[in-house]
Amino acid sequence: MDEIGSLMHGFAVVLSPLNLGLMFLGIVLGVLIGVLPGLGGANGVAILLPLTFTMSPTSAIVMLSCIYWGALFGGAITSVLFNIPGEPWSVATTFDGYPLAQKGRAGEALTAAFTSSFVGALIAVLMITFLAPLVAKFALKFGAPEFFSVYLLTFCSFVGMGKGNPFKILAAMSLGFALAAVGMDTMTGQLRMTFGFTELMRGFDFLIAVIGLFGIGEILLSMEEGLNFSGKSARINPAVVWQTWKELPRYWVTSLRSSLVGIWMGITPGGATPASFMSYGLAKKMSRNGAKFGTGEVEGVVAPETAAHAAGTSALLPMLALGIPGSPTAAVLLGGLLIWGLQPGPLLFVEQKEFVWGLIASMYLGNIAGLIVVLSTVPLFASILRIPFSIIAPVIIVICAIGAYTVHSAMLDVWLMLLFGVVGYVFKKLDYPLAPLVLALVLGDKAEDSFRQAMLVSQGDLAILWSNPLVGSITTLALVMLGWPLIAKALALLRGPKDKAALANGKP
Repeated sequence: MDEIGSLMHGFAVVLSPLNLGLMFLGIVLGVLIGVLPGLGGANGVAILLPLTFTMSPTSAIVMLSCIYWGALFGGAITSVLFNIPGEPWSVATTFDGYPLAQKGRAGEALTAAFTSSFVGALIAVLMITFLAPLVAKFALKFGAPEFFSVYLLTFCSFVGMGKGNPFKILAAMSLGFALAAVGMDTMTGQLRMTFGFTELMRGFDFLIAVIGLFGIGEILLSMEEGLNFSGKSARINPAVVWQTWKELPRYWVTSLRSSLVGIWMGITPGGATPASFMSYGLAKKMSRNGAKFGTGEVEGVVAPETAAHAAGTSALLPMLALGIPGSPTAAVLLGGLLIWGLQPGPLLFVEQKEFVWGLIASMYLGNIAGLIVVLSTVPLFASILRIPFSIIAPVIIVICAIGAYTVHSAMLDVWLMLLFGVVGYVFKKLDYPLAPLVLALVLGDKAEDSFRQAMLVSQGDLAILWSNPLVGSITTLALVMLGWPLIAKALALLRGPKDKAALANGKP
């Protein structure tokens, strides 16, 4: 019941005229970011983060989180209408969304996508409402060894459970660690890897890196591919919405399953993109119409959109309760909290209750506002794609440059942004993931501080990482996650002879 009372107080905070206005502004900007390939949820939040420095932390997080919700909604528009994923997690939506649009059922596909996104987010927010305080209370028992073990679990999960090449993930993460080490050592006050440049004393700001890696890198890639848009019209009228809503309850099992997959992938460092693909694959396997997936099935739109929004929302749970982001956008928001003078983690629920519950309340209201906005403005946002990309790209680059310059009012940051843009472009061309790099850049110094504090307490004895059941279980789980690809291969080899023997005996 304490959670209900705190949530009601959070609604009172968010329902102020200023915060409501910022909520709708954030949703509109987020949908615009989601519609435009070349931007993205993480980059859109990063670009606009400097504009919130003069706001109160509650108002700032309401606006930035709503930009994120809007980007999640907006990515479906281009996926369905143009077969162009506005966001990486919208790729799976194109498989059935675009064939539906080609059949003249674009309104039905978009309504299903938006509604499924709302359902996935709602289930994830309900989970955060009741689970986050419990996680935070549990985390109050954490000391330096426990915090390092959690950071280690996050890094190892990215390497061991990631969908890409683990060596590429490790390489990207190592670069992030190296960049995080530049500047002043917080433990000794010594300068590290500044090479005599006083500008590097403050280190590489994660915001500059995110703007360059995600924004400029994507623009360079799009320019190389010669991305062009061809305008299409899309209309959603009340009759289409009502008819689609009457059909959607048939897919309640798919929605629930996709929500659970999304929540799990959001809390662990999987993210919205693998959650959408996983949910689409599960739906295709388990649906009675699975064979028709890819030809224009509404269920093929429901599954990835529900999972993506659930993952994007639940990624904020570990950020708030443990100070560990579950997605690149959550990592950007984590940096924002630090800039505003807030320390994410269990004490946040004790020292900044108004902020935390205001954010959770804004998740409910923001997704309702987002559903209303996208259902009523689809034709407007679709018309944006008639603008030539040669005009849109320079506008995005100028916005990125302004965002980078605003961080420290230094021209060096603009050049660093461009440098990171080239790095992001090379990473994408070579198929190296960017999320591990951003994660290591944001959390690298914190993990190092926790490790060094633990080593000081234990006088250099690594056994402190197994000194009690809590830290020992987390550290062991981290090592299991790190070696999971090898463990999975070993299990497959053990099962292999048994499977072959069964087939030889005529058994399935």
